[in-house]
This record gives sequence, structure tokens and C-alpha cells, in this order.
Amino acid sequence: MLEVNGRRYQLPKQPTVVVCVDGCEPDYLAQAVAAGRMPWMKRTLAEGTALVADCVVPTFTNPNNLSIVTGAPPSVHGICGNYLYDTESGTEVMMNDPKWLRAPTILAALANAGSVCAVVTAKDKLRKLLGKGMFESGSAGSNDSPRGTDGAGAGQGARSSICFSSEKADAVTVAENGIDDVLGLVKRPVPDVYSAALSEFVFAAGVALMATRRPDVMYLSTTDYIQHKHAPGTEGANAFYTMMDGYLGQLEAMGCVIALTADHGMNAKTRMDASPDVIYLQDRLDGWLGAGVARTILPITDPYVVHHGALGSFATVYLPAGRVADAQARIGAMRGIERVLTRDEAARVFELPPDRIGDLVVVSERSVVIGTAAARHDLSALDAPLRSHGGVSEQRVPLILNRRIDGLEPERRWRNFDAFDLALNRAQ
Repeated sequence: MLEVNGRRYQLPKQPTVVVCVDGCEPDYLAQAVAAGRMPWMKRTLAEGTALVADCVVPTFTNPNNLSIVTGAPPSVHGICGNYLYDTESGTEVMMNDPKWLRAPTILAALANAGSVCAVVTAKDKLRKLLGKGMFESGSAGSNDSPRGTDGAGAGQGARSSICFSSEKADAVTVAENGIDDVLGLVKRPVPDVYSAALSEFVFAAGVALMATRRPDVMYLSTTDYIQHKHAPGTEGANAFYTMMDGYLGQLEAMGCVIALTADHGMNAKTRMDASPDVIYLQDRLDGWLGAGVARTILPITDPYVVHHGALGSFATVYLPAGRVADAQARIGAMRGIERVLTRDEAARVFELPPDRIGDLVVVSERSVVIGTAAARHDLSALDAPLRSHGGVSEQRVPLILNRRIDGLEPERRWRNFDAFDLALNRAQ
């Protein structure tokens, strides 16, 4: 039994796979099942455990993936967005460096207790965060393990922990990733970062790893390219979920316990004419307070902005002393704004680290997104009506296991970061 961030976890008795489907609004599953496109999911919903859970706010990729693998909210692990304003250096930075992570992961604890862990993520921005601490025991690439396998690459004749991304699958090394020749293992080329194939590579790699290495625990994390472009029930969405369903069925056939959840949901962010419904908050603040007096940070920002233009439903604002109350009142009165909280209020309500958010946290309504200045957002690459996430309106996500768990508390507020607890402690 391991203790990680105040929660206890059993070592796996069966191969265990936790899947984070990026942007998986529960209706994607409902529509695909209704259309007959997900036979494995239909059976699992009937015979396994089907819950709807809350993810963490802001409903972005990095904070939620790290919540899932730490079993804790951002107030514990410190990752409160994809992007933040570093007050110490006075710079805006990506939160993809492991130095920002304040808590150990369940994966690292399992790896260092002797379990063999594998992580496959679509985008490389998450790889180092998810893999932090997994190799500290020296298991990566080790040939000294007594546990044999017929797999190729790292630790041939031995089992070792693995962590790599689809995006950089052609650049893996034993020293860095615990494996080499991923393309030979998966028998697929490196996919385009803006494609459904980036996520399919994750599933194909997971099946290949389970067939050859049989890790004790595997974490698979996809990208939401499809969900940003296709609404639930459309052919583009249903085709994606059909693909996913097939791979999940293969993993179950190998005897895996599977827990599936999501990092956030997804909603249309448009006016009635299908144009993006955007509040350019920095422009508004500059008009009220003067240019550059306030600073608006959009934690959705990452290197992959083509499909959302760095527009989401959550922002944090830094203000000079004495201007917070006035700005809170003015922003709160704007059309399309759902909530404006002070730093302390947001830290309490959304379980965020107060030292990594601004003086105000702003959440927009379901169909509205927040930008900085209009001149800083290039929306020319949008080839479909804008769909995005970040707010409370994208908090509901699936939490599904392919094992029936009896006696679950009916009134409990389930969280996506309960996935490892259910998979390791209650489904085996």
C-alpha cells in the first residue's frame, strides 16, 4: 500500500490502464453510443461503472492531467494552467517544466515501489510533467530487473518504466524515455500534431506496449484536436470515438482494468452567426485603467493554438494595489461574464495555489471566451466555428471503469482525479 498526497493506493493486481480523453464532454460518448459506433463503451456502461465527475477549474489540459496523476487538486500539485505569469521573474511562461510541480505523482510512487509504469501522451508539453520521478529508482532502460518480457528496445529481456509522446515519437531514447524505436513498435509514422492521428498513435502505442511489455500501470493521454473542431454526434466526432472504442476493446481483451476520464469538456463559443464570441479583457482594462496598468493572463495558452486561438473561458488578472475592487465590479457587470473572484476566493472555490494566480480570476459564460487584446489573437486559422473550454461550464466529465464497483456513495462528488483510486483500490 502506497500513500501519495494523503491518499492510499494498492499496488496493481492486474494490468491497469488510466485513460484521459482530452476534451471529452460526456455527450460525445452518449451520441456515439446512440449511433451504434461504440459497442465496447455501450457494454461497459451497462456492465461496468459509469459516473459523471467534476474536473478541476480551470478546465485546461495541464492542471487536470496533473490532478489525475497526483490524485489531488492544483492547490496541492501547483499546476494551475498551461501558462502563467511568474511574478519572481516578471515573465509569462509555459508550465511544462517539472520544476513547477509541487507534489509527487502516483506513477512515480508506483514505479519506485517496483511497479512498471508506462506513460504515452499525445503532446510533448505534458511528457516531462507526467514522467517526473518515474525513473528515480534507476529502472529506465535497466537490464537488471528479474521480470522478463519479449519486448524490444529499452531493457530487452527486462521490464522498465517508459514515458514518451506521440509528437516526438521519432526522438525517443532509452536514457530519456526508457525505450527506443517506438515507430518500429507501433508501426506508424509520427502523426501531424493537428490531427486525430496524434491521439490514435497514443492508443496504438498503448496496445503495442501492453502486448509486448505488459506494464503494471499505463497512463494514456490524448489531444482534443477533434473535440475543438467537431461537436458530439457529428461524423468527425463519431469516427474518432469509434477508433478509440476499438483500442479500448483490445486492452480489455488483454485483461486490463481500464479507467477512462477526461481533463475537461468542450462547448461551442460562438454568437448566433457562428462567429467567435470573445471578450477582449486586456483591451477593456486598458481603456478603464490606462495602457499596461493591468495584466491579463490566459492559462489556456500553449504552443498549439491553431484550433482555439488561445481563447478559453478562464483568465486571471494582475492589478495594482487599490484597483482590485473597482476592476472586479466592472468586469462582473460585463455581458458574458459568469464569475469574478478575488485571489483568495478563487483559491478556495477552485482549489488553486494562491501564489500562482492573479488578483482576480475571471470565468466567462458557456458560449463566451476571454481574450487579451484583439491584436494579439490570430483567428485566421479557424476553419470551423470556435469550440473551447476553461470555465465551470466544461467541468463535467465521464469517469468510467470496465469493472462493476458496488457500494459507491450515491451522493459523493466524484472528481476525475479519483480515477487511480477507483482503478487500483476498488476495481481489482
